[in-house]
Amino acid sequence: MANDDFDERDGRDVRRRKFLAAAGSVGVAGIAGCNGTDEGGDGEDGGDGPGGAVGQIGSGRAGRDAPGGTPMADMPALEGELTVYSGRGEFLVGELVSYIDDLYDDFDLTIRYNNSTDLVNQIVNEGEGSPADVFYSVNAGSLGALADAGRTQALPDGVAEKVRGEFRTEQWVGTSGRARTVPYNTEEFSEDDMPDDIMAYPEEFEGDLGWAPSYGSAQAFITAMRLLEGEEATREWLEAMVERGAATYPDEFRTCQEIADGEIDAAFTNHYYIQRVLDGNPEAPIATSFTEGDAGAVFNVAGATVVDTASDADLAANFVRHLLSAEAQDYFARSTFEYPLIPDVEPIGDLPTIDELDVPDIDLSELSNLEPTIDLMRDAGVQI
Repeated sequence: MANDDFDERDGRDVRRRKFLAAAGSVGVAGIAGCNGTDEGGDGEDGGDGPGGAVGQIGSGRAGRDAPGGTPMADMPALEGELTVYSGRGEFLVGELVSYIDDLYDDFDLTIRYNNSTDLVNQIVNEGEGSPADVFYSVNAGSLGALADAGRTQALPDGVAEKVRGEFRTEQWVGTSGRARTVPYNTEEFSEDDMPDDIMAYPEEFEGDLGWAPSYGSAQAFITAMRLLEGEEATREWLEAMVERGAATYPDEFRTCQEIADGEIDAAFTNHYYIQRVLDGNPEAPIATSFTEGDAGAVFNVAGATVVDTASDADLAANFVRHLLSAEAQDYFARSTFEYPLIPDVEPIGDLPTIDELDVPDIDLSELSNLEPTIDLMRDAGVQI
């Protein structure tokens, strides 16, 4: 790195200012769209899978204050070698992890990218010889699967307790979140027109509905419905969606685009796809509606854990701590449009805070159990 990136405090503050300035400018870097297959490098849920450009980074950045929370400069320095297995795609989080790597002269970071499910299987198959120190996952389900396999170790309280209790366990901590929502076309409907019960939509909503049933996050949504409402009620909901001819799309960003284009009136997607449409066209006629305490209001998280084979557990935990820093949390808000999980960092867009969301009480790790959901969807006549 050039000499002007350093100052007398190991270059940390200078590089931090440069990172925040770059994140705070109106961006022109495109985000690639998700694929519809499980998690293709975050395609399950976090928008990190392969595909075409789905919008410009930069919505809501102008005039945004410096983030709250704990800056990296106030965290323990990272020293030594660390290997991270990342189920989050390089094109979304690569800038962040490279920044952390470059911040410390005595830190050697290796990142191995793949989808989260494959990385869980890889760590399990590698056994005690796994080089993984940290597992960074797109969803809580994969974190729970690795923990259930006995391949994680408890995080220090000072790391895990930065995040509210429902988004962490003793073994892993959420680093950013995504809310299920009902995007709708504002030229055809108002907020008051939108049901606050997800189960009401197939039979009571008067507009044209769309969804992406082959998409991983949609299947996790149906899994939540199955767990909360039961298999029979979920089957009836699915059959009603098929019977009314809900439009089917390959991914949830495309679904939101169709709403903005007036092709459909509402759908079921993660919240950040709406923000990405608005980022590309702030005047697009699309807004966000939320249901209350049901599967349509599930809040899932990306997160990280220390693998049981970590050669330096303290270093691994401190890397996870950096994902909860002010800079990292603001990066997630600005660059991926996810919900930051630190209370002092606000989400981008006209969104309620996490505290204002009516989130159902559900074990997020159970959302990875997709096989019975897919069987149920197929039995109900859903083409996936």
